[in-house]
Amino acid sequence: MKSKPGSPLLQLFVTFLLLLSRNADARTHYHKQKKKFGPDDGGQPISQSPASPPSEPNPTVPSDPVYGAPDDSVFDVREYGAVGDGSADDTDAFVEAWKAACAADSAVLLVPSDYVFVIRSTIFSGPCRPGFVVQVDGVLMAPDGPDCWPETDSKHQWLVFYRLDGLTLRGGGTIEGNGEQWWNLPCKPHRGPNGSTLPGPCDSPALIRFFMSSNLTLRDLRIQNSPQFHVKFDGCDGVLIEKISVSSPALSPNTDGIHVENTKNVGIYDTVIGNGDDCISIGPGCASVDIQNVVCGPSHGISIGSLGVHNTHACVSNITVRNSVIRGSDNGLRIKTWQGGTGSVTGIRFENVYMENVRNCIIIDQYYCLSKGCRNQTSAVYVADVSYANVKGTYDVRSPPIHFACSDTVACTNITMSEVELLPFEGELVDDPFCWNAYGTQATLTIPPIDCLQEGTPQSVSESLSYGCF
Repeated sequence: MKSKPGSPLLQLFVTFLLLLSRNADARTHYHKQKKKFGPDDGGQPISQSPASPPSEPNPTVPSDPVYGAPDDSVFDVREYGAVGDGSADDTDAFVEAWKAACAADSAVLLVPSDYVFVIRSTIFSGPCRPGFVVQVDGVLMAPDGPDCWPETDSKHQWLVFYRLDGLTLRGGGTIEGNGEQWWNLPCKPHRGPNGSTLPGPCDSPALIRFFMSSNLTLRDLRIQNSPQFHVKFDGCDGVLIEKISVSSPALSPNTDGIHVENTKNVGIYDTVIGNGDDCISIGPGCASVDIQNVVCGPSHGISIGSLGVHNTHACVSNITVRNSVIRGSDNGLRIKTWQGGTGSVTGIRFENVYMENVRNCIIIDQYYCLSKGCRNQTSAVYVADVSYANVKGTYDVRSPPIHFACSDTVACTNITMSEVELLPFEGELVDDPFCWNAYGTQATLTIPPIDCLQEGTPQSVSESLSYGCF
């Protein structure tokens, strides 16, 4: 029977069709995914960790800065007299541009692309107005070696950022240290391959130093060929480093990639470092440092220390290195302390680290001493609560893959080994792991087996005080 127009049966049928259409649309929109953007809002995907995120929260680090600024908030160094031809001294222009930008809200000090700006050793100090960004799209270059370094300038540092809060240093440009002539100065000896002695720097400058500052961001830059340390953070709180590249030749002496000391709440992510010393070095006074997705090598590995030099007191705690790769390096994961020091290293986690042809893959060295004067010292920096989980790969057979040389008087305690598998890069295994006064457990069988690790806690440690760090 046909329904007449406007009949109740026809209206019911039309209503049913409309409900089906709305439900289908609702399901379609509910499952639609939002577009993800990288930190530059340019559509670049955010790099993901190769393993699941940690269960505990990461250290507090600065939030991502706001990108983009009105034209009247951009301070181009050329407008203050910078030439950028690779030879003119542009220091004064940079200083004037800094003063103007520092005094403005949400300012961007612009180092434009396609220019090479040479500047002398300079301190850029604050405090500055909120939202300050230094955008390096071109090349910033240090003077070409010690002969071109002005006598009145500091020989210890090149660019210093001092007493700043919320500064962002970023860009697609390059910071060039011109370090080669510094490396060849015949002053401080430097160990090369096979134990050979190479010349090294005596009074050479660190390239970039952040001092007594907070809530800092360093992002996207290429930093290379520093006379000594590439980037140094000293007395800072709240540091975010991500997606930077650090490079210098494998035999360039003392060219640590990133060095932190007396600094807390640090995140280092998605970064590639190849140099002549430690990729990342963690000095005294550091706490809550999270390192993820770092590719390291050639280098001297990722190091905590050295600590306790000249009988000093050193405290380091809550350091995590995970989801990282170390290849072609003299060391892998290292803790190094001097005899005669005091303090402690505690709460250290190495997790999901892959080694490739690394000498001294896992090492604790409490006999790190460059002179005979510290050989008879009895005090030591206490090392405890160190875990190695899922550390795998290959090692250079010239040294044992695992080396725990702890102090005679202050043992290393609570070392935990889990899923550690290290095989020869080439040849056959020649040395078993080495332990001296080291206590801990194997949660799983280690390859090679580390039978020398002692169980329990020695009486001398259990009766000791807190070593002045808690």
